[in-house]
Amino acid sequence: MTLEAIYFTMVNAQHHGARSAVAMRAFQPKPQSGPRSPRTRFLMSATHPHPSALSDSPDPELGEPPEALEEGADGEEKVRSGIQSIEVGFRLLEVLTNEPGAMMLRDLAKRAQMSPAKAHRYLVSFQRLGVVAQDPVSGRYELGGFALQMGLARLARVDGVKLARLALSELRDRLDVTVGIAVWGNLGPTVVHWSESSHPAKAALKLGDVMPLLGSATGLLFAAYLPRGKTAAMIERELGHSRRAAHATGPRSEAELEAVLAQVREHGAARVAGMLLPTIHAFCVPVFDASGDLALGLTALGHEGEFDLAWDGPIALALKACAAKLSYELGYSEAPR
Repeated sequence: MTLEAIYFTMVNAQHHGARSAVAMRAFQPKPQSGPRSPRTRFLMSATHPHPSALSDSPDPELGEPPEALEEGADGEEKVRSGIQSIEVGFRLLEVLTNEPGAMMLRDLAKRAQMSPAKAHRYLVSFQRLGVVAQDPVSGRYELGGFALQMGLARLARVDGVKLARLALSELRDRLDVTVGIAVWGNLGPTVVHWSESSHPAKAALKLGDVMPLLGSATGLLFAAYLPRGKTAAMIERELGHSRRAAHATGPRSEAELEAVLAQVREHGAARVAGMLLPTIHAFCVPVFDASGDLALGLTALGHEGEFDLAWDGPIALALKACAAKLSYELGYSEAPR
């Protein structure tokens, strides 16, 4: 066997760990006295690697070899340990984000499922970066100034309607229902996006249409979640029209309206059955912004007999899940901060 063949055999053995490397020592030449030739030194370097190169013991902090490499599809090697380290440290930031106040080290570490010593090392680095701050008196940890800057940058760049359009497109294809987006405009709840299913509901709606406040799922949602100061004039006008109409389907008094709005808040959604248009059923759910205010409404509608109006049905649950995810993207949190 040539020296080159022996060398490549040994290199492959090293890649499979220390045991294989030891097994390959059978190929190494016997020690000889006196100065070694360049070819002998070359072979000895292959058969006597540095101990760190053969070490396969996991890092006690990261849970995997510190030199662990992952080869991607494009052939490039990527250091997995660095990525894992970021993910481990992020658990601390996630806990601080969801906690209403500053935290002691032991409590923070426990919530992040790591030892206080390990958490402290991450926190030192986060403090240097400004992501975490420590109260010099109490020693408690809180999100730092740079974390605030990142959050503000995200809020400044996020487009709620754009995100909602992408999310509703997936929901429409999955449930095969007509979907839309409405925001509060100068004249009331205004349709800004409309996407029909494979069997369109003949709702005769178009972009820019203003929905009735008390006669549509979209309108009832905005009436339930917006401050009364914004909706009072429109509510008064529509209640007056309902009292004069012979066959009004919406609330006809303040008491009836409050009962309907209480149901909307209880279920976190507005629901109507043939109220605005006969045989057309609809849901509308709220999307909130970072201030906890109503940012927009997500609407789904369909024909009677094809559209599931159950509060716990697939349409209502999917629409609520979509709205909850969008609210999170816009910075909303149910827990006080």
